[in-house]
Amino acid sequence: MTRLVVGPFNRVEGDLELTLDVADGRVAAARVSAPLFRGFERILVGRPPEDALAIVPRICGICSVSQSMAAAAALRAASGVAPPPNGGLAADLAHAAENIADHLTHFYLFFMPDVCRAEYAGRPWFEAVSARFKAVEGTAAGDMLPARARLLHVVGITAGKWPHALAFGPGGTTRAVDLGETMRLVATMAQLRRFLEGTLFAAPLEEIVALDSLAALDDFAGSPRRAGGDFAAFVRIARDLAFDRLGRGTTALMSYGAYRGGGAPLFRSGVLDPRTGEVRPVVTAEIGEDVTSAWLADGPAHPAAADTRPDPHKPDAYGWSKAPRLAGRPVEVGALARQAVDGHPLARALIAGGGSDVFARLVARLIEVARVAIAMEDWVRALRAGAPFNVAGPAIAEAAAEGLVEAARGSLGHWITVQGGEIARYQIISPTTWNFSPRDSAGVPGPLEQALVGTPVGALGSRAAAIQHVVRSFDPCMVCTAH
Repeated sequence: MTRLVVGPFNRVEGDLELTLDVADGRVAAARVSAPLFRGFERILVGRPPEDALAIVPRICGICSVSQSMAAAAALRAASGVAPPPNGGLAADLAHAAENIADHLTHFYLFFMPDVCRAEYAGRPWFEAVSARFKAVEGTAAGDMLPARARLLHVVGITAGKWPHALAFGPGGTTRAVDLGETMRLVATMAQLRRFLEGTLFAAPLEEIVALDSLAALDDFAGSPRRAGGDFAAFVRIARDLAFDRLGRGTTALMSYGAYRGGGAPLFRSGVLDPRTGEVRPVVTAEIGEDVTSAWLADGPAHPAAADTRPDPHKPDAYGWSKAPRLAGRPVEVGALARQAVDGHPLARALIAGGGSDVFARLVARLIEVARVAIAMEDWVRALRAGAPFNVAGPAIAEAAAEGLVEAARGSLGHWITVQGGEIARYQIISPTTWNFSPRDSAGVPGPLEQALVGTPVGALGSRAAAIQHVVRSFDPCMVCTAH
């Protein structure tokens, strides 16, 4: 048995370290560590509840809108206020724009450069793919970044700026969008569609959404008409490198449901058992945070009653991340969970073998890009000039509430307790905390720790690209993990 330590990782938000036990050229066991503590939950205690709207976006510059949306949802539940239709639509537009921007950044800048590593130099596709996706030198980033800028322009129009916008609140959005700005949103969405249909997919968005089986996906990737698209190129590379047998996960998949501004959520909530296909409701009372392997003091498990108290000398702990569990078990979250729980046929086909994998996670993110982009066009058309975007809510003196949303990387929850007009307790469980959680009191590893088992490293050891593929398929955001 050989022990490898991998880290720090580049192209990851925050600090990440892996300890891998290797036997016969494959990972036999893994431990995932978040070595940075930030303490946002403690910073919030003693402040007026509305301060959360200014503080939690600073947790992360990549998913600041998601953090704002979770805080706003928690305060909305605490105050009982309901946003007007325009406010819900504008918030969804900003949130969706950030999430799509994250998906594109992940695909083009975080994941695909790893298929340009020298160990793949003998593959027939290597030279063309390297010219397209190699870090710094490839052409793909120059094509994608203007599209990403347009998405963040959507956040600017609907929320004033990005990141760390202050326009989101329990009663909607405080920045009204006038008729001229609505027309700019229409034009921006048309520009985004041109990039997606011309560069990423080389196909209409509706054709991507309609893919309903693995056979249809492979036919699409092999079609001469679609061969020039980056999505088709990824599918062909992934098939050659057997990404569907890499990073296997067998845990349940969970989604809190996403984009509720129009009434019913665009993607429904639920917990999916990949072995049976059964979907059951998310019962938040079943959520617990295990701190056995975290440098944190023991306390109540449920986030509504839990605290975050550092214990840096705790024996046998190996990181700052808690281990969230649902009914005592780890769950995987992310775009694959959202699409599979929602019932998209291709997402269900991708997990039909009994669980998730690198291929399934990447394909689901790109399918979601197409689905959300189409929905955003509808939301822009539904805005009504002159109608209100925000309503004032009552002051919150005493309350206990939760705010559940879906960030690009998966399920994000905020739990707030207000006493005497001040925050008495605030707890956050981010998507990467779910996916990168350490072992719990029963010794059960988190989703990434499980997915790394069996990863081939061969003679390359810690430099093996397969390790990078598995880790990046979850798209870690470690600063959110330890807040």
